[in-house]
Amino acid sequence: MKVKDLMDTNILKIYPDFTAKKTVELMYKRKRFSTAVLDDEDRLIGWIMSLDLAILDDKTILIKDIMHPLDKIITLHENDPARDAVVKIVKHKVISIPVLNNERNVIGMVRNCDITKTLAKLYDIPLDSLFKTLQKEIKGITWEELMDASTIITKQTTNEEITAEEYEKKLKNTTFGQAIWACGGLEKFFAGLIKIGEVAIARKIARRK
Repeated sequence: MKVKDLMDTNILKIYPDFTAKKTVELMYKRKRFSTAVLDDEDRLIGWIMSLDLAILDDKTILIKDIMHPLDKIITLHENDPARDAVVKIVKHKVISIPVLNNERNVIGMVRNCDITKTLAKLYDIPLDSLFKTLQKEIKGITWEELMDASTIITKQTTNEEITAEEYEKKLKNTTFGQAIWACGGLEKFFAGLIKIGEVAIARKIARRK
């Protein structure tokens, strides 16, 4: 996943000759707490936050006189990994980051709420779809063999006796997010998934001998 898959393309365009009053009105109307300041070609030249505007007594002042300069702005490129957006928002404690293309035009914004929404969607992915992807990646392993391996790992890790049919039924009624919580975290979930793949392959090889 790339930054362009996360970003909000409905950007608010603020220009340096806008007054603080006009900018406040636009940001309030569009529910923005921070936004990019652009030149005539929509290239990034500054940054303004609602806090900057809230402390002003003179609302006739121009944005160019109070905006944060370009060298102080955290940016992302549209083709950066989505992980970079998460890391930068956490590291720099910002609520939004402008996204640039190769011409340095602002083409979107990544906000912390966009990241939260995307993560929420990922958590709702049906677990059986992840296992089907795993099966496709492991060449020569059938779905039945993968389910058999899953029951073995379940027995090893939880001491629960479960049939392949029962395991498959649980997969269809479980989401990725629920599985992460049940496993005790993302690392443990993927460690278990890797073990299932390894057991399925080992059993396949053993049967061929």
